[in-house]
Amino acid sequence: MGSIGHVTPQRLNFSEALPLRSGAQLRDYELVYETYGRLNADKSNAVLVCHALNASHHVAGTYEGQDKSEGWWDNLIGPGKPLDTDKFFVIGINNPGSCFGSTGPMHVNPATGSVYGADFPVVTVQDWVDAQARVLDVLGITQLAAVLGGSLGGMQALDWSLRYPDRMRHCIAIATAPSLSAQNIAFNEVARRAIITDPDFHEGHFYAHGVVPKRGLRVARMIGHITYLSDDVMEQKFGRQMRAAELGYSTQDIEFQIESYLRYQGDKFSEYFDANTYLLITRALDYFDPAREHGGDLSRTFASAKAKFLLASFTTDWRFSPARSREIVKALLDNKRDVSYAEIDAPHGHDAFLLEDPRYHGVLRAYFERIAKEFSA
Repeated sequence: MGSIGHVTPQRLNFSEALPLRSGAQLRDYELVYETYGRLNADKSNAVLVCHALNASHHVAGTYEGQDKSEGWWDNLIGPGKPLDTDKFFVIGINNPGSCFGSTGPMHVNPATGSVYGADFPVVTVQDWVDAQARVLDVLGITQLAAVLGGSLGGMQALDWSLRYPDRMRHCIAIATAPSLSAQNIAFNEVARRAIITDPDFHEGHFYAHGVVPKRGLRVARMIGHITYLSDDVMEQKFGRQMRAAELGYSTQDIEFQIESYLRYQGDKFSEYFDANTYLLITRALDYFDPAREHGGDLSRTFASAKAKFLLASFTTDWRFSPARSREIVKALLDNKRDVSYAEIDAPHGHDAFLLEDPRYHGVLRAYFERIAKEFSA
């Protein structure tokens, strides 16, 4: 299996306003994207990869001159990998509201001449899918071979199948759910409150004060990170290991290795992620509930879907449990849709969808080989 090598992000400017579900509009915005592989003559081999909460358009490959710049799904995407760029043209798009290049809270609001900050409009999964569709319009791609995503990216893939059913042939949704549980919404709210109550937050306009609410971001990331791991993995990695040989008898200093790890993750996250973006993306997660428009009936919701589906879940993922994927599978079967489902016994928790598990990658490789036969025959 080879490496994609160095890649270069591309940018598209849109002067036509993007209508948002909230009733607001995003004007004069820019979207950043990357592509890997080559688009075939009839443009039938394109795969859109939707990103999760703290990821971006940089799905695979590396940036020239930057160490540790490997794309967040590089183990999956590339020459000879499960999503083989010798066969497929892969597209990664950074969603509006992000902090990785596309127009977001850190950018200037053309209506005011000031940085958006907390004034950036609330965005939803549906808004992101609409923005992605506009990028594909520019690229001249009328129908995707597949839309692939994990976690929040999986929600986007599902939404593609519902709102643009004729523009995709396969939907691949990994470690995702048809909506968040009350517990998940609760975790998101605690994380948001950590940010909002940071004295440096300044009601979301901290840019004007020359500060960053790093304390809140650290806590938010620590909360989130706990939910991405399984109890088994935390026990295996850290257990009750102490930082020092003797107890410090302190309520504030680090005593356990797991505390050290979480603080490290929080510190790292606070250096690169935008606080307003975190608020926006977690709220988009909360809002996603396509069945709401169908009286809560998920089977009725998927009646409009035309794609073939692959869903995969992981046994130790308690944030997006296998039961939630099975809800989607049932709704698809109720509508006699073509659906494959893999429930993978992996110890890694929710983060398993990002890791190189041979069983998981085997499922995806087989499915993409099936898709490739459709346009190579």
